[in-house]
Amino acid sequence: MLKNPATKYRAFPAINLPNRQWPSQTITHAPIWMSTDLRDGNQSLFEPMNGERKMQMFKMLCAIGFKEIEVAFPSASQTDFDFVRTLIEDGHIPDDVTIIVLTQAREHLIRRTVESLRGAKKAIVHVYNATSQPFRDVVFNMSKDEVVTMAVNAVALIKELTAAQPDTQWQLEYSPETFTATELDFAKQVCDAVTETWGATPDNKVILNLPATVEVATPNVYADQIEWMHRYLARRDSVIISVHPHNDRGTAVAATELALMAGAERVEGCLFGHGERTGNVDLVTLALNLYSQGISPNLDFSDVNSVARTVEYCTQLPVHPRHPYVGDLVFTAFSGSHQDAIKKGFSAQQADSYWNMPYLPIDPADVGRSYDSVIRVNSQSGKGGVSYLLENSYGIVMPRRLQVEFSGVVQQHTDQHGCEVNANDIWQLFDQTYLNQQASIAYQEHHLFEHDKQQGIRLVLTIDGTTQILTGHGNGPIDASVNALQHAGIHIQVRSYEERSINIPSPQPSPTGRGSNEGSHAQASAFIEVSQHGTTASQYGVGIDSNIITASVKALISGANRVMGQNLDSKVG
Repeated sequence: MLKNPATKYRAFPAINLPNRQWPSQTITHAPIWMSTDLRDGNQSLFEPMNGERKMQMFKMLCAIGFKEIEVAFPSASQTDFDFVRTLIEDGHIPDDVTIIVLTQAREHLIRRTVESLRGAKKAIVHVYNATSQPFRDVVFNMSKDEVVTMAVNAVALIKELTAAQPDTQWQLEYSPETFTATELDFAKQVCDAVTETWGATPDNKVILNLPATVEVATPNVYADQIEWMHRYLARRDSVIISVHPHNDRGTAVAATELALMAGAERVEGCLFGHGERTGNVDLVTLALNLYSQGISPNLDFSDVNSVARTVEYCTQLPVHPRHPYVGDLVFTAFSGSHQDAIKKGFSAQQADSYWNMPYLPIDPADVGRSYDSVIRVNSQSGKGGVSYLLENSYGIVMPRRLQVEFSGVVQQHTDQHGCEVNANDIWQLFDQTYLNQQASIAYQEHHLFEHDKQQGIRLVLTIDGTTQILTGHGNGPIDASVNALQHAGIHIQVRSYEERSINIPSPQPSPTGRGSNEGSHAQASAFIEVSQHGTTASQYGVGIDSNIITASVKALISGANRVMGQNLDSKVG
Protein backbone atom coordinates (compact mmCIF):
# COMPACT_ATOMS: atom_id res chain seq x y z
CA MET A 1 0.00 0.00 0.00
CA LEU A 2 1.07 3.56 -0.70
CA LYS A 3 2.09 5.71 2.25
CA ASN A 4 0.29 8.57 0.55
CA PRO A 5 -2.65 7.17 -1.43
CA ALA A 6 -3.61 10.72 -2.45
CA THR A 7 -0.93 10.46 -5.13
CA LYS A 8 -2.96 7.78 -6.87
CA TYR A 9 -6.57 8.12 -5.71
CA ARG A 10 -8.89 11.13 -5.54
CA ALA A 11 -11.76 11.73 -3.18
CA PHE A 12 -15.12 11.88 -4.92
CA PRO A 13 -16.21 15.52 -5.12
CA ALA A 14 -19.11 16.70 -3.00
CA ILE A 15 -22.47 17.29 -4.68
CA ASN A 16 -23.63 20.87 -4.93
CA LEU A 17 -27.03 20.42 -3.33
CA PRO A 18 -28.07 23.35 -1.16
CA ASN A 19 -30.75 22.65 1.42
CA ARG A 20 -30.67 18.89 0.89
CA GLN A 21 -33.81 17.34 2.36
CA TRP A 22 -33.00 13.66 2.70
CA PRO A 23 -31.23 13.88 6.11
CA SER A 24 -34.51 14.86 7.78
CA GLN A 25 -36.65 12.29 5.97
CA THR A 26 -37.78 8.90 7.27
CA ILE A 27 -38.74 5.74 5.42
CA THR A 28 -42.44 5.11 5.99
CA HIS A 29 -43.27 2.34 3.50
CA ALA A 30 -41.66 -0.39 1.49
CA PRO A 31 -40.27 0.40 -1.96
CA ILE A 32 -41.08 -1.44 -5.15
CA TRP A 33 -38.81 -4.47 -4.95
CA MET A 34 -37.07 -5.92 -7.99
CA SER A 35 -35.07 -9.11 -7.67
CA THR A 36 -32.18 -9.52 -10.07
CA ASP A 37 -31.08 -12.86 -8.58
CA LEU A 38 -31.71 -14.62 -11.89
CA ARG A 39 -29.72 -12.09 -13.92
CA ASP A 40 -27.09 -10.06 -12.03
CA GLY A 41 -26.91 -12.65 -9.27
CA ASN A 42 -26.69 -15.55 -11.68
CA GLN A 43 -24.07 -14.07 -14.00
CA SER A 44 -21.68 -13.64 -11.08
CA LEU A 45 -21.67 -17.31 -10.00
CA PHE A 46 -18.74 -19.68 -10.48
CA GLU A 47 -21.22 -22.00 -12.15
CA PRO A 48 -24.39 -20.24 -13.37
CA MET A 49 -27.67 -21.88 -12.39
CA ASN A 50 -29.06 -24.54 -14.69
CA GLY A 51 -32.69 -24.51 -15.79
CA GLU A 52 -33.94 -26.54 -12.82
CA ARG A 53 -32.25 -24.30 -10.28
CA LYS A 54 -33.33 -21.12 -12.04
CA MET A 55 -36.93 -22.32 -12.00
CA GLN A 56 -36.71 -23.19 -8.30
CA MET A 57 -35.30 -19.74 -7.58
CA PHE A 58 -38.02 -18.06 -9.67
CA LYS A 59 -40.82 -19.89 -7.87
CA MET A 60 -39.34 -19.05 -4.48
CA LEU A 61 -39.08 -15.34 -5.40
CA CYS A 62 -42.75 -15.39 -6.37
CA ALA A 63 -43.66 -17.11 -3.10
CA ILE A 64 -41.73 -14.50 -1.09
CA GLY A 65 -43.81 -11.79 -2.74
CA PHE A 66 -41.64 -10.19 -5.43
CA LYS A 67 -43.83 -8.61 -8.13
CA GLU A 68 -40.95 -7.64 -10.42
CA ILE A 69 -38.28 -10.22 -11.25
CA GLU A 70 -35.43 -9.74 -13.71
CA VAL A 71 -35.23 -13.22 -15.17
CA ALA A 72 -32.56 -13.16 -17.85
CA PHE A 73 -30.26 -11.47 -20.33
CA PRO A 74 -31.84 -13.30 -23.28
CA SER A 75 -29.61 -11.86 -25.99
CA ALA A 76 -26.50 -13.03 -24.13
CA SER A 77 -27.09 -16.77 -24.44
CA GLN A 78 -29.48 -19.34 -25.81
CA THR A 79 -29.88 -20.69 -22.28
CA ASP A 80 -31.26 -17.37 -21.03
CA PHE A 81 -33.49 -17.01 -24.09
CA ASP A 82 -34.92 -20.48 -23.62
CA PHE A 83 -35.57 -19.86 -19.92
CA VAL A 84 -37.70 -16.82 -20.73
CA ARG A 85 -39.63 -18.85 -23.29
CA THR A 86 -40.21 -21.64 -20.78
CA LEU A 87 -41.59 -19.20 -18.21
CA ILE A 88 -44.04 -17.77 -20.74
CA GLU A 89 -45.03 -20.85 -22.71
CA ASP A 90 -45.46 -23.16 -19.72
CA GLY A 91 -47.44 -20.66 -17.69
CA HIS A 92 -45.06 -20.25 -14.74
CA ILE A 93 -45.57 -16.49 -14.31
CA PRO A 94 -48.28 -15.49 -11.81
CA ASP A 95 -50.71 -12.87 -13.07
CA ASP A 96 -49.46 -10.30 -10.56
CA VAL A 97 -45.76 -10.77 -11.43
CA THR A 98 -43.96 -8.83 -14.14
CA ILE A 99 -40.83 -10.33 -15.66
CA ILE A 100 -37.92 -8.14 -16.74
CA VAL A 101 -35.21 -8.78 -19.29
CA LEU A 102 -32.00 -6.83 -19.79
CA THR A 103 -30.39 -5.71 -23.02
CA GLN A 104 -27.58 -3.46 -24.11
CA ALA A 105 -28.52 -0.51 -26.34
CA ARG A 106 -27.66 -2.31 -29.61
CA GLU A 107 -30.16 -3.05 -32.36
CA HIS A 108 -29.61 -6.78 -32.86
CA LEU A 109 -29.60 -7.40 -29.11
CA ILE A 110 -32.78 -5.40 -28.61
CA ARG A 111 -34.59 -7.32 -31.36
CA ARG A 112 -33.57 -10.64 -29.84
CA THR A 113 -34.64 -9.45 -26.38
CA VAL A 114 -38.10 -8.29 -27.40
CA GLU A 115 -38.60 -11.52 -29.35
CA SER A 116 -37.92 -13.54 -26.19
CA LEU A 117 -40.94 -11.88 -24.54
CA ARG A 118 -43.47 -12.75 -27.23
CA GLY A 119 -46.74 -13.83 -25.62
CA ALA A 120 -45.99 -12.48 -22.12
CA LYS A 121 -48.89 -10.83 -20.31
CA LYS A 122 -46.68 -8.15 -18.74
CA ALA A 123 -43.04 -7.36 -19.31
CA ILE A 124 -40.43 -4.71 -18.68
CA VAL A 125 -37.65 -4.20 -21.20
CA HIS A 126 -34.55 -2.95 -19.38
CA VAL A 127 -32.04 -1.22 -21.63
CA TYR A 128 -28.75 0.38 -20.64
CA ASN A 129 -25.66 2.11 -21.90
CA ALA A 130 -22.65 3.45 -20.03
CA THR A 131 -22.58 7.23 -19.52
CA SER A 132 -19.55 8.13 -17.39
CA GLN A 133 -16.45 9.86 -18.71
CA PRO A 134 -14.07 6.86 -18.46
CA PHE A 135 -16.46 4.74 -20.50
CA ARG A 136 -17.15 7.52 -23.01
CA ASP A 137 -13.50 8.33 -23.56
CA VAL A 138 -11.65 5.08 -22.91
CA VAL A 139 -14.00 2.14 -23.44
CA PHE A 140 -16.25 3.31 -26.29
CA ASN A 141 -14.55 6.47 -27.64
CA MET A 142 -17.89 8.27 -27.87
CA SER A 143 -18.89 11.88 -27.35
CA LYS A 144 -21.70 12.92 -25.02
CA ASP A 145 -23.98 13.50 -28.01
CA GLU A 146 -23.23 10.03 -29.33
CA VAL A 147 -24.07 8.50 -25.96
CA VAL A 148 -27.42 10.34 -25.90
CA THR A 149 -28.15 9.28 -29.46
CA MET A 150 -27.37 5.67 -28.61
CA ALA A 151 -29.85 5.69 -25.73
CA VAL A 152 -32.55 7.49 -27.74
CA ASN A 153 -32.24 5.18 -30.73
CA ALA A 154 -32.45 2.12 -28.50
CA VAL A 155 -35.59 3.38 -26.79
CA ALA A 156 -37.20 4.31 -30.14
CA LEU A 157 -36.56 0.80 -31.43
CA ILE A 158 -37.99 -0.80 -28.28
CA LYS A 159 -41.05 1.42 -28.64
CA GLU A 160 -41.51 0.30 -32.24
CA LEU A 161 -41.02 -3.42 -31.52
CA THR A 162 -43.27 -3.52 -28.46
CA ALA A 163 -46.02 -1.64 -30.28
CA ALA A 164 -46.12 -4.60 -32.68
CA GLN A 165 -47.08 -6.86 -29.74
CA PRO A 166 -50.14 -5.04 -28.33
CA ASP A 167 -51.35 -8.03 -26.28
CA THR A 168 -48.46 -7.54 -23.87
CA GLN A 169 -48.51 -4.78 -21.24
CA TRP A 170 -45.12 -3.11 -21.77
CA GLN A 171 -43.01 -0.87 -19.57
CA LEU A 172 -39.61 0.66 -20.24
CA GLU A 173 -36.68 0.67 -17.84
CA TYR A 174 -33.56 2.64 -18.67
CA SER A 175 -30.24 2.60 -16.79
CA PRO A 176 -27.44 5.09 -17.34
CA GLU A 177 -24.80 2.54 -16.43
CA THR A 178 -22.04 3.90 -14.16
CA PHE A 179 -24.46 6.61 -13.02
CA THR A 180 -22.55 7.35 -9.82
CA ALA A 181 -19.45 8.29 -11.83
CA THR A 182 -21.43 10.34 -14.39
CA GLU A 183 -21.74 14.12 -14.29
CA LEU A 184 -25.21 14.81 -12.91
CA ASP A 185 -26.21 17.30 -15.58
CA PHE A 186 -25.28 14.79 -18.26
CA ALA A 187 -27.10 11.93 -16.52
CA LYS A 188 -30.19 14.16 -16.44
CA GLN A 189 -29.74 15.01 -20.14
CA VAL A 190 -29.70 11.34 -21.15
CA CYS A 191 -32.61 10.39 -18.88
CA ASP A 192 -34.76 13.30 -20.08
CA ALA A 193 -34.11 12.33 -23.68
CA VAL A 194 -35.18 8.77 -22.93
CA THR A 195 -38.46 9.72 -21.24
CA GLU A 196 -39.26 12.13 -24.06
CA THR A 197 -38.62 9.50 -26.73
CA TRP A 198 -40.76 6.92 -24.96
CA GLY A 199 -43.53 9.45 -24.39
CA ALA A 200 -43.65 8.99 -20.63
CA THR A 201 -46.86 10.01 -18.91
CA PRO A 202 -48.27 9.51 -15.41
CA ASP A 203 -50.16 6.52 -16.82
CA ASN A 204 -47.15 5.23 -18.75
CA LYS A 205 -44.23 5.75 -16.42
CA VAL A 206 -40.64 5.03 -17.31
CA ILE A 207 -38.43 3.39 -14.74
CA LEU A 208 -35.20 5.38 -14.55
CA ASN A 209 -32.77 3.10 -12.77
CA LEU A 210 -29.83 5.08 -11.35
CA PRO A 211 -27.30 2.42 -10.45
CA ALA A 212 -24.32 2.53 -8.20
CA THR A 213 -22.72 0.25 -10.78
CA VAL A 214 -19.62 0.75 -8.70
CA GLU A 215 -19.71 2.36 -5.25
CA VAL A 216 -17.44 5.37 -5.60
CA ALA A 217 -18.23 7.42 -2.50
CA THR A 218 -19.89 7.40 0.88
CA PRO A 219 -23.64 6.67 1.08
CA ASN A 220 -24.52 10.32 1.69
CA VAL A 221 -23.04 11.23 -1.71
CA TYR A 222 -25.28 8.68 -3.42
CA ALA A 223 -28.25 10.15 -1.55
CA ASP A 224 -27.26 13.61 -2.80
CA GLN A 225 -27.08 12.30 -6.38
CA ILE A 226 -30.53 10.72 -6.10
CA GLU A 227 -32.09 13.82 -4.55
CA TRP A 228 -30.52 16.01 -7.25
CA MET A 229 -32.11 13.85 -9.95
CA HIS A 230 -35.36 13.73 -8.02
CA ARG A 231 -35.44 17.56 -8.00
CA TYR A 232 -34.40 18.28 -11.57
CA LEU A 233 -35.58 15.44 -13.82
CA ALA A 234 -38.10 16.46 -16.48
CA ARG A 235 -41.50 14.73 -16.39
CA ARG A 236 -40.91 13.71 -12.77
CA ASP A 237 -44.53 12.66 -12.38
CA SER A 238 -44.02 10.22 -15.22
CA VAL A 239 -40.90 8.61 -13.80
CA ILE A 240 -40.20 5.93 -11.20
CA ILE A 241 -36.73 6.47 -9.74
CA SER A 242 -35.06 3.14 -9.11
CA VAL A 243 -31.70 2.35 -7.53
CA HIS A 244 -29.38 -0.57 -8.17
CA PRO A 245 -26.58 -0.30 -5.61
CA HIS A 246 -23.52 -2.53 -5.58
CA ASN A 247 -21.46 -3.13 -2.48
CA ASP A 248 -17.91 -2.23 -3.50
CA ARG A 249 -17.37 -0.08 -0.40
CA GLY A 250 -19.45 -2.36 1.84
CA THR A 251 -22.16 0.28 2.28
CA ALA A 252 -24.84 -0.78 -0.21
CA VAL A 253 -27.56 -1.20 2.42
CA ALA A 254 -26.88 2.23 3.93
CA ALA A 255 -26.68 3.82 0.48
CA THR A 256 -30.03 2.31 -0.49
CA GLU A 257 -31.79 3.43 2.66
CA LEU A 258 -30.49 6.98 2.25
CA ALA A 259 -31.48 6.89 -1.44
CA LEU A 260 -35.04 5.98 -0.45
CA MET A 261 -35.02 8.96 1.90
CA ALA A 262 -33.80 11.06 -1.04
CA GLY A 263 -36.67 10.22 -3.38
CA ALA A 264 -36.06 6.75 -4.80
CA GLU A 265 -39.14 4.56 -5.09
CA ARG A 266 -37.79 1.24 -6.30
CA VAL A 267 -34.87 -1.01 -5.32
CA GLU A 268 -33.05 -3.63 -7.37
CA GLY A 269 -30.94 -6.20 -5.59
CA CYS A 270 -30.45 -9.84 -4.70
CA LEU A 271 -31.21 -12.10 -1.80
CA PHE A 272 -28.22 -12.18 0.53
CA GLY A 273 -26.29 -9.71 -1.60
CA HIS A 274 -25.36 -11.92 -4.55
CA GLY A 275 -24.13 -10.22 -7.70
CA GLU A 276 -21.07 -8.97 -9.54
CA ARG A 277 -17.84 -8.39 -7.55
CA THR A 278 -18.89 -7.63 -3.97
CA GLY A 279 -22.52 -8.16 -4.89
CA ASN A 280 -25.75 -6.21 -5.21
CA VAL A 281 -27.53 -4.70 -2.25
CA ASP A 282 -28.95 -7.37 0.04
CA LEU A 283 -32.75 -7.34 -0.22
CA VAL A 284 -33.24 -9.59 2.81
CA THR A 285 -31.37 -7.18 5.05
CA LEU A 286 -33.20 -4.18 3.60
CA ALA A 287 -36.61 -5.81 4.06
CA LEU A 288 -35.97 -6.94 7.63
CA ASN A 289 -34.47 -3.57 8.52
CA LEU A 290 -37.86 -2.11 7.58
CA TYR A 291 -39.63 -4.82 9.57
CA SER A 292 -37.56 -4.00 12.67
CA GLN A 293 -38.87 -0.43 12.44
CA GLY A 294 -42.50 -1.50 12.35
CA ILE A 295 -42.84 -1.16 8.54
CA SER A 296 -44.25 -4.06 6.54
CA PRO A 297 -41.73 -4.92 3.80
CA ASN A 298 -44.43 -6.65 1.73
CA LEU A 299 -42.07 -9.60 1.43
CA ASP A 300 -42.52 -12.78 3.42
CA PHE A 301 -39.43 -14.03 5.24
CA SER A 302 -41.33 -15.89 7.95
CA ASP A 303 -39.34 -19.03 7.06
CA VAL A 304 -36.01 -17.43 6.36
CA ASN A 305 -34.09 -20.65 6.97
CA SER A 306 -35.89 -22.27 4.04
CA VAL A 307 -35.12 -19.24 1.87
CA ALA A 308 -31.45 -19.44 2.82
CA ARG A 309 -31.19 -23.16 2.11
CA THR A 310 -32.88 -22.73 -1.30
CA VAL A 311 -30.54 -19.89 -2.27
CA GLU A 312 -27.54 -21.94 -1.14
CA TYR A 313 -28.70 -24.86 -3.28
CA CYS A 314 -29.41 -22.73 -6.34
CA THR A 315 -26.25 -20.64 -6.20
CA GLN A 316 -23.89 -23.20 -4.63
CA LEU A 317 -22.70 -20.43 -2.32
CA PRO A 318 -23.12 -20.44 1.47
CA VAL A 319 -24.92 -17.79 3.49
CA HIS A 320 -22.37 -16.29 5.85
CA PRO A 321 -22.94 -17.28 9.51
CA ARG A 322 -22.79 -13.59 10.47
CA HIS A 323 -25.24 -12.48 7.78
CA PRO A 324 -27.78 -10.03 9.30
CA TYR A 325 -30.97 -11.73 10.48
CA VAL A 326 -30.24 -14.98 8.64
CA GLY A 327 -26.75 -16.23 9.50
CA ASP A 328 -26.52 -19.20 11.82
CA LEU A 329 -24.91 -17.09 14.55
CA VAL A 330 -26.78 -13.77 14.34
CA PHE A 331 -29.32 -14.63 17.02
CA THR A 332 -26.63 -16.18 19.18
CA ALA A 333 -24.89 -14.88 22.27
CA PHE A 334 -21.74 -16.51 23.62
CA SER A 335 -20.67 -13.67 25.92
CA GLY A 336 -21.72 -14.14 29.52
CA SER A 337 -22.91 -10.56 30.00
CA HIS A 338 -24.91 -10.68 26.76
CA GLN A 339 -26.49 -13.97 27.80
CA ASP A 340 -27.47 -12.60 31.17
CA ALA A 341 -29.08 -9.54 29.58
CA ILE A 342 -31.03 -11.67 27.07
CA LYS A 343 -32.19 -14.04 29.80
CA LYS A 344 -33.50 -11.10 31.82
CA GLY A 345 -35.07 -9.64 28.68
CA PHE A 346 -37.03 -12.82 27.99
CA SER A 347 -38.22 -12.87 31.59
CA ALA A 348 -39.45 -9.27 31.34
CA GLN A 349 -40.96 -9.44 27.84
CA GLN A 350 -44.75 -9.30 27.92
CA ALA A 351 -47.01 -10.82 25.31
CA ASP A 352 -48.65 -8.29 22.96
CA SER A 353 -46.18 -5.59 23.98
CA TYR A 354 -43.49 -3.90 21.92
CA TRP A 355 -40.39 -5.99 21.39
CA ASN A 356 -37.82 -4.73 23.87
CA MET A 357 -35.06 -7.28 24.01
CA PRO A 358 -31.36 -6.69 24.69
CA TYR A 359 -29.14 -7.60 21.74
CA LEU A 360 -31.98 -8.96 19.57
CA PRO A 361 -33.35 -6.34 17.13
CA ILE A 362 -36.24 -8.61 16.07
CA ASP A 363 -37.91 -11.66 17.52
CA PRO A 364 -36.20 -14.71 15.96
CA ALA A 365 -39.58 -16.46 15.89
CA ASP A 366 -40.88 -13.87 13.39
CA VAL A 367 -38.48 -15.21 10.75
CA GLY A 368 -38.96 -18.83 11.68
CA ARG A 369 -35.87 -19.15 13.86
CA SER A 370 -36.07 -21.12 17.08
CA TYR A 371 -34.86 -19.89 20.43
CA ASP A 372 -32.60 -22.93 20.80
CA SER A 373 -29.60 -21.13 19.36
CA VAL A 374 -30.16 -17.74 20.97
CA ILE A 375 -27.83 -18.52 23.82
CA ARG A 376 -24.89 -20.81 23.14
CA VAL A 377 -22.11 -21.63 25.50
CA ASN A 378 -18.37 -21.75 24.94
CA SER A 379 -15.34 -20.79 27.00
CA GLN A 380 -16.34 -17.10 26.86
CA SER A 381 -19.79 -17.68 28.27
CA GLY A 382 -21.04 -17.03 31.77
CA LYS A 383 -23.69 -18.17 34.16
CA GLY A 384 -26.48 -16.42 32.27
CA GLY A 385 -26.13 -18.58 29.19
CA VAL A 386 -25.78 -21.82 31.10
CA SER A 387 -28.80 -21.13 33.28
CA TYR A 388 -30.88 -20.02 30.29
CA LEU A 389 -30.26 -23.24 28.38
CA LEU A 390 -31.06 -25.42 31.38
CA GLU A 391 -34.23 -23.48 32.12
CA ASN A 392 -35.40 -23.17 28.53
CA SER A 393 -34.71 -26.77 27.54
CA TYR A 394 -35.09 -28.72 30.78
CA GLY A 395 -37.09 -26.55 33.16
CA ILE A 396 -34.29 -26.33 35.72
CA VAL A 397 -34.34 -22.93 37.46
CA MET A 398 -31.13 -22.75 39.46
CA PRO A 399 -30.54 -20.52 42.51
CA ARG A 400 -28.14 -17.72 41.71
CA ARG A 401 -25.17 -19.13 43.64
CA LEU A 402 -25.68 -22.49 41.92
CA GLN A 403 -25.61 -20.66 38.58
CA VAL A 404 -22.17 -19.33 39.48
CA GLU A 405 -20.96 -22.71 40.71
CA PHE A 406 -22.19 -24.74 37.73
CA SER A 407 -21.00 -22.20 35.18
CA GLY A 408 -17.51 -22.90 36.56
CA VAL A 409 -18.03 -26.58 35.80
CA VAL A 410 -19.06 -25.75 32.24
CA GLN A 411 -16.17 -23.31 31.87
CA GLN A 412 -13.69 -25.96 32.93
CA HIS A 413 -15.17 -28.37 30.40
CA THR A 414 -15.07 -25.90 27.50
CA ASP A 415 -11.53 -24.78 28.38
CA GLN A 416 -10.39 -28.39 28.50
CA HIS A 417 -12.05 -29.47 25.28
CA GLY A 418 -11.93 -26.15 23.39
CA CYS A 419 -15.44 -26.53 22.09
CA GLU A 420 -18.93 -25.11 22.14
CA VAL A 421 -21.52 -26.97 24.21
CA ASN A 422 -25.23 -27.19 23.45
CA ALA A 423 -28.22 -27.61 25.78
CA ASN A 424 -27.91 -31.40 25.77
CA ASP A 425 -24.19 -31.21 26.56
CA ILE A 426 -24.92 -28.89 29.48
CA TRP A 427 -27.65 -31.21 30.73
CA GLN A 428 -25.24 -34.15 30.64
CA LEU A 429 -22.69 -32.15 32.66
CA PHE A 430 -25.40 -31.14 35.14
CA ASP A 431 -26.56 -34.73 35.44
CA GLN A 432 -23.03 -36.06 36.00
CA THR A 433 -22.15 -33.30 38.46
CA TYR A 434 -25.26 -33.33 40.65
CA LEU A 435 -27.78 -36.06 39.86
CA ASN A 436 -26.03 -39.25 38.86
CA GLN A 437 -22.58 -38.80 40.35
CA GLN A 438 -19.92 -41.45 40.28
CA ALA A 439 -19.36 -40.97 44.01
CA SER A 440 -18.93 -42.82 47.28
CA ILE A 441 -22.45 -42.27 48.58
CA ALA A 442 -25.47 -43.45 46.61
CA TYR A 443 -29.10 -43.01 47.65
CA GLN A 444 -31.28 -46.14 47.66
CA GLU A 445 -34.42 -45.28 49.62
CA HIS A 446 -35.71 -43.70 52.82
CA HIS A 447 -38.51 -44.10 55.29
CA LEU A 448 -40.01 -41.41 57.51
CA PHE A 449 -41.34 -41.92 60.98
CA GLU A 450 -42.32 -39.90 64.01
CA HIS A 451 -39.81 -39.59 66.84
CA ASP A 452 -41.34 -37.93 69.89
CA LYS A 453 -42.18 -34.48 68.49
CA GLN A 454 -39.48 -34.66 65.85
CA GLN A 455 -39.20 -36.10 62.39
CA GLY A 456 -37.35 -39.38 62.11
CA ILE A 457 -35.78 -40.82 58.97
CA ARG A 458 -34.20 -44.14 58.04
CA LEU A 459 -31.78 -43.77 55.12
CA VAL A 460 -30.74 -46.73 52.99
CA LEU A 461 -27.48 -45.77 51.30
CA THR A 462 -24.64 -47.47 49.49
CA ILE A 463 -21.35 -46.17 50.85
CA ASP A 464 -18.21 -47.36 49.12
CA GLY A 465 -20.17 -50.27 47.68
CA THR A 466 -21.64 -51.37 51.01
CA THR A 467 -25.31 -50.95 51.88
CA GLN A 468 -25.81 -49.07 55.14
CA ILE A 469 -28.93 -48.12 57.06
CA LEU A 470 -28.61 -44.82 58.90
CA THR A 471 -31.19 -43.40 61.27
CA GLY A 472 -31.56 -39.84 62.49
CA HIS A 473 -34.13 -37.35 63.73
CA GLY A 474 -34.52 -33.60 63.71
CA ASN A 475 -36.94 -30.73 63.19
CA GLY A 476 -37.69 -31.93 59.63
CA PRO A 477 -36.63 -34.47 57.01
CA ILE A 478 -33.50 -32.54 55.99
CA ASP A 479 -32.31 -31.96 59.54
CA ALA A 480 -33.02 -35.61 60.34
CA SER A 481 -31.00 -36.70 57.31
CA VAL A 482 -28.03 -34.50 58.31
CA ASN A 483 -28.04 -36.15 61.73
CA ALA A 484 -28.35 -39.62 60.20
CA LEU A 485 -25.27 -39.03 58.04
CA GLN A 486 -23.20 -38.25 61.12
CA HIS A 487 -23.46 -41.91 62.11
CA ALA A 488 -21.41 -42.66 58.98
CA GLY A 489 -18.82 -40.03 59.81
CA ILE A 490 -20.24 -37.55 57.32
CA HIS A 491 -20.38 -34.19 59.09
CA ILE A 492 -22.05 -31.52 57.02
CA GLN A 493 -24.26 -28.53 57.61
CA VAL A 494 -26.93 -26.97 55.40
CA ARG A 495 -26.26 -23.39 54.29
CA SER A 496 -29.38 -22.85 52.18
CA TYR A 497 -32.30 -24.77 50.78
CA GLU A 498 -34.62 -24.08 47.86
CA GLU A 499 -37.23 -26.17 46.11
CA ARG A 500 -39.05 -25.63 42.83
CA SER A 501 -41.39 -27.42 40.50
CA ILE A 502 -40.01 -28.29 37.09
CA ASN A 503 -41.82 -27.02 34.05
CA ILE A 504 -40.21 -28.95 31.23
CA PRO A 505 -40.87 -27.39 27.83
CA SER A 506 -42.33 -30.01 25.48
CA PRO A 507 -40.98 -31.90 23.61
CA GLN A 508 -37.67 -31.77 25.48
CA PRO A 509 -36.54 -34.91 27.31
CA SER A 510 -37.38 -35.14 30.96
CA PRO A 511 -34.63 -34.70 33.59
CA THR A 512 -34.94 -38.39 34.42
CA GLY A 513 -33.72 -39.21 30.93
CA ARG A 514 -36.82 -41.25 30.15
CA GLY A 515 -37.85 -39.33 27.06
CA SER A 516 -40.53 -36.70 26.78
CA ASN A 517 -42.12 -35.42 29.95
CA GLU A 518 -45.43 -34.92 28.14
CA GLY A 519 -48.18 -36.73 30.03
CA SER A 520 -45.95 -37.68 32.98
CA HIS A 521 -46.44 -36.59 36.56
CA ALA A 522 -44.92 -33.39 37.79
CA GLN A 523 -41.34 -33.27 38.95
CA ALA A 524 -39.86 -31.36 41.87
CA SER A 525 -36.32 -30.10 42.24
CA ALA A 526 -34.45 -29.41 45.45
CA PHE A 527 -31.26 -27.38 45.77
CA ILE A 528 -29.24 -27.65 48.97
CA GLU A 529 -26.05 -25.74 49.69
CA VAL A 530 -23.88 -27.66 52.16
CA SER A 531 -20.47 -27.34 53.79
CA GLN A 532 -18.31 -29.48 56.03
CA HIS A 533 -18.27 -28.64 59.72
CA GLY A 534 -15.50 -26.24 60.49
CA THR A 535 -15.16 -24.92 56.93
CA THR A 536 -16.69 -22.04 55.03
CA ALA A 537 -16.43 -23.53 51.54
CA SER A 538 -19.77 -24.78 50.30
CA GLN A 539 -21.08 -26.81 47.38
CA TYR A 540 -24.53 -27.40 45.97
CA GLY A 541 -26.37 -30.64 45.73
CA VAL A 542 -29.39 -31.18 43.51
CA GLY A 543 -32.17 -33.72 43.64
CA ILE A 544 -35.09 -34.33 41.27
CA ASP A 545 -38.03 -36.56 41.99
CA SER A 546 -41.81 -36.63 41.85
CA ASN A 547 -41.78 -36.44 45.67
CA ILE A 548 -40.29 -33.26 47.11
CA ILE A 549 -38.97 -34.99 50.24
CA THR A 550 -37.21 -37.60 48.14
CA ALA A 551 -35.82 -34.82 45.96
CA SER A 552 -34.56 -33.05 49.10
CA VAL A 553 -32.82 -36.15 50.46
CA LYS A 554 -31.23 -36.80 47.07
CA ALA A 555 -30.05 -33.17 46.98
CA LEU A 556 -28.48 -33.55 50.42
CA ILE A 557 -26.63 -36.72 49.37
CA SER A 558 -25.53 -34.98 46.17
CA GLY A 559 -24.17 -32.07 48.18
CA ALA A 560 -22.43 -34.39 50.64
CA ASN A 561 -20.65 -36.14 47.84
CA ARG A 562 -19.51 -32.86 46.34
CA VAL A 563 -18.41 -31.15 49.53
CA MET A 564 -16.52 -34.19 50.81
CA GLY A 565 -14.82 -34.54 47.47
CA GLN A 566 -11.78 -36.77 47.18
CA ASN A 567 -11.42 -37.00 50.95
CA LEU A 568 -14.74 -38.76 51.40
CA ASP A 569 -13.24 -42.19 51.84
CA SER A 570 -11.43 -41.13 54.96
CA LYS A 571 -14.57 -39.62 56.43
CA VAL A 572 -16.83 -42.65 56.28
CA GLY A 573 -16.65 -45.56 58.71
